[in-house]
Amino acid sequence: MTRWILNVALLSGKELRSVMKDVTLMALILFAFTVAIQLVANGVRAEVMNASVAIMDEDHSELSRRLRDAIQQPYFKPPEDIERSAIGPAMNSGKYIFVIEIPPRFEADTLAGRSPSVQILVDATAMTQAGLGAAYFQQIFAQETLDFLHARGLLEALPVQVESRMHFNPNAQSAWYTSVMQIVTNVTVLSIILVGAAVIREREHSTIEHLLVMPVRASEIAFAKILANGLVILLASIASLWFVVHGVLGVPLTGSLLLFTAAMFLYLFSVTSLGMWMATLAPSMPQFGLFAVPVYAIAYLLSGAATPLESMPSAIRTIALCLPTTQFVSLSQAILYRGAGVRTILPELAIICGSGVFFVAMAVSRFRSMLSRQG
Repeated sequence: MTRWILNVALLSGKELRSVMKDVTLMALILFAFTVAIQLVANGVRAEVMNASVAIMDEDHSELSRRLRDAIQQPYFKPPEDIERSAIGPAMNSGKYIFVIEIPPRFEADTLAGRSPSVQILVDATAMTQAGLGAAYFQQIFAQETLDFLHARGLLEALPVQVESRMHFNPNAQSAWYTSVMQIVTNVTVLSIILVGAAVIREREHSTIEHLLVMPVRASEIAFAKILANGLVILLASIASLWFVVHGVLGVPLTGSLLLFTAAMFLYLFSVTSLGMWMATLAPSMPQFGLFAVPVYAIAYLLSGAATPLESMPSAIRTIALCLPTTQFVSLSQAILYRGAGVRTILPELAIICGSGVFFVAMAVSRFRSMLSRQG
């Protein structure tokens, strides 16, 4: 056993030097965990930003002016006045995403308790902004109406008052979520690519024959590639989480970074083992790339990072819960957003460890068969 550990350590050092000498891979890792994180966090936003708004105010009252003044940047552009006859052409041409219609006697009917309605016309082709923007307007107009009634001493007549409080991300900033999830995404895809490239590089450069004449076993070579490439991704991702996500983007990290590092180590062991197994099935790097794309796409789409698991069909959700990517996304959110401890994430860790054992068994078996054919 001591000899096995020593051989793995020596071979891991060789793998690390090989990775460090690969300028293309190192540039890819550097880009993925620095610039790419910032681009996604700042460029891909789930909230409404700078949406165009027009307003047709037929009341011209204090309350209607308050509603107009509540439509503010950066969520919405300053609202423009519009005539009824121009609403249809403007919406059809995509000039405005939202058109607000305030009816006559809106303030008077509100004070009289007649429950008047404000009509919001939405261009649903702008899907994300349309859905969220309508909810924004509902909340903004409700709050302004309550403030208007409160100023006149009428709010006390309401039997119930609703007050919303958001935990973990009180301002609902999408960058707090997308930046962390992008690290999880990059860890997955780069783990598969790095270890796969390491295996295929040995085969394409004919250096695998050097390994065959060495007094080492297939399991030692396989574990060295898994550990070395996993270590590179681990160090890069933790550095990115602390310096880029927390330092540059200002995302608070609620939980234990040490616990997250340990969980990522187990996850990397599972995913790099999967990448090695895939590399033994593909005879060349282009074919490995084509093989990796659907595997990664399915793992990402079913992970819960892009789409909530609750919105998936029950059969798909059952399959997704068996994937290590899904469990890692879940525990990452639990640790970094909610400050969860070890007991909370034990079920996710158990599934990740189980899948890791399964993938490494397949990888070592296939790698041993590949070496025997080479010899």
